[in-house]
Amino acid sequence: MVVKTVQDEARIKEKLAYICKQFRLPGELILYRLIPNGHINTAYYVALYDGKEVRQFLVQKVNWYVFRDPVSMMHNIDLITQHIMSKERTLERRRRLHFHHTAEGNNYLILREHPDGSYYLSDTLNSNDENETAEFWRLYNFIENSVSFETAEGQTEVLRMSGKAFGKFNRQLQDFDASQLVESIPHFHDTVYRMETFFRNVAEDPLGRAKDAGREIETIRENRDFAGTLCRQIDAGELPIRVTHNDTKTNNILFDRDTLDPLVIIDLDTCMPGLACYDFGDTIRFAACTAEEDEPDESKMKLDLDLFRAYAEGYLSQMGGVLSEAERKSLATGAAVITLELASRFLGDYLIGDKYFRIDYPEHNLVRAKAQLALFRDMMLHMDDMQRIIADCRK
Repeated sequence: MVVKTVQDEARIKEKLAYICKQFRLPGELILYRLIPNGHINTAYYVALYDGKEVRQFLVQKVNWYVFRDPVSMMHNIDLITQHIMSKERTLERRRRLHFHHTAEGNNYLILREHPDGSYYLSDTLNSNDENETAEFWRLYNFIENSVSFETAEGQTEVLRMSGKAFGKFNRQLQDFDASQLVESIPHFHDTVYRMETFFRNVAEDPLGRAKDAGREIETIRENRDFAGTLCRQIDAGELPIRVTHNDTKTNNILFDRDTLDPLVIIDLDTCMPGLACYDFGDTIRFAACTAEEDEPDESKMKLDLDLFRAYAEGYLSQMGGVLSEAERKSLATGAAVITLELASRFLGDYLIGDKYFRIDYPEHNLVRAKAQLALFRDMMLHMDDMQRIIADCRK
């Protein structure tokens, strides 16, 4: 939702107030603001006053074009948060991610609108209706005095603590049966499938955009076999399936604003069965580099080996005794595979009209793809260096 007028603002406030009441929160909505971060969902900070105290929450509208089965996704989140809490019963409130429930016991609601503008709740989403107007909402606790980092450029301690946080998250779930989880995005890290989809989009080229990306398409084509490395290892039984977060950016960790101690992992939408190297690799791709993921100057996009080392030290301090030898060796490979995969996803989305990732300008996804391919090339040049650093973390 984009705020354009006073009427728009009033309407958004009315909707958010209605949603808060459905999640059984007492008090009047006295403040809200749009949180601009994130490519996929739309989130708002809200403050409620019940006559005694102000309570703060995050209200989020899930993009169910992306998450086609959001009900199952929220069930995944319930299972994961409950499992972590069962192992960490003494966690203080600031270290808990708690999703509120409606009177029906759901940690989500499906919102529709009558022709007169009034709201009502629905039980189902019709995923086959292209004109579907239902909205999928959830609400969870706001973590006070916390901060997140869009990047960790030059901040080795942030990367080290990020590695510790995501490593702990993986470790907390090492005994959770991943088969209980539904794939919230089917084929999410199935790079063989991703490559097939990408080259189908290239062949169809519905908007005539492939001509803008000839060099990038060829780079992905040349490395298509490498992209399938982890899939082949799964098929061979070399890598165990674990519960993974699958969106391990530094901005999905909330840190204590004063001490930089990691408090809680957020954005659990993509938690599903996967490989440890997916989580390791995505952070490296996002944060252990010298520029942001949409840097227009490709020459600025390099792998930062100091940041890589900091993250590896933090992550392996938690997971070093859990991972198999094959998993340890897959960590560096995972970073390169995930980077190549995301480049294909950014570029594929550009080719079909930017339906998945939120963009700020028409060529945004093309710029993102170019930046990721520049990083991928640099990772391949430093593959031996990454492996040596991971080996050093045993010492």
